[in-house]
Amino acid sequence: MDTNLQSDDIAKRIAELGPWFQNMRIGGVQTAPDHFLGDYPACKWEHFSSVVPDDLEGRSVLDIGCNAGFYAIEMKRRNAGRVVGIDTDPHYLRQASFAAEQAGTPLELHQMSVYDVGQLGEAFDLVLFMGVLYHLRHPLLALDLIYEHAARDQLLFQCLQRGSDQPADVAHEHPFSETEIFDDPDFPKLHFIEHSYSRDPTNWFFPNRGAVEAMLRSSGFEIEAHPELEVYLCRKGERPAFSDPPPLIAGPERR
Repeated sequence: MDTNLQSDDIAKRIAELGPWFQNMRIGGVQTAPDHFLGDYPACKWEHFSSVVPDDLEGRSVLDIGCNAGFYAIEMKRRNAGRVVGIDTDPHYLRQASFAAEQAGTPLELHQMSVYDVGQLGEAFDLVLFMGVLYHLRHPLLALDLIYEHAARDQLLFQCLQRGSDQPADVAHEHPFSETEIFDDPDFPKLHFIEHSYSRDPTNWFFPNRGAVEAMLRSSGFEIEAHPELEVYLCRKGERPAFSDPPPLIAGPERR
């Protein structure tokens, strides 16, 4: 594909590949200028980009739920080595392929789910898991699989949150007779969406802050930074002894 298209040709191709969820600038043309969240995700990225090193030379990156490739391309711009993007939606992967080609930032793209990360047979230095968890029917399994099969070192995580934004101060043990703690708005909670939210039937669970942080810890990720609302930089640590390992997944041996 021609990587030196004129702006009119780029605008035409962007329209053909629409609709876009991520507003990106390709050859000076915006892909979603009327996004309901504004210049998204650039407006969010600017608030937490500082936690990612300016130079990722030699580091491998996996972007889970890469959408049109905004974050994956940003990692390549920071000199990352191999950058792999996965998404379940071929529509988004076509967008990511076009955006990466026009940016001159080669990406390796696969149509696959977070539940399939074991099939990659590789652990990555940095895993991006941004805006995916609340779309999953099995969110804790997804975190366990990332820990077990995909993360070598760091995890950059973001999840839409609802409810209390106060960190939970939860005891390590509660007697069976304790019931009032569950009425505490700071107690870790997952709000279950049975039907639809914001006209999106793939929204399943909205955690509060306490639940997000507890789920990350229970999957073996140590929180190193919380630079922006809903965003966490984590490092792979030790899984709690009582945490069951995720199911074994057939696939190539990890490299």
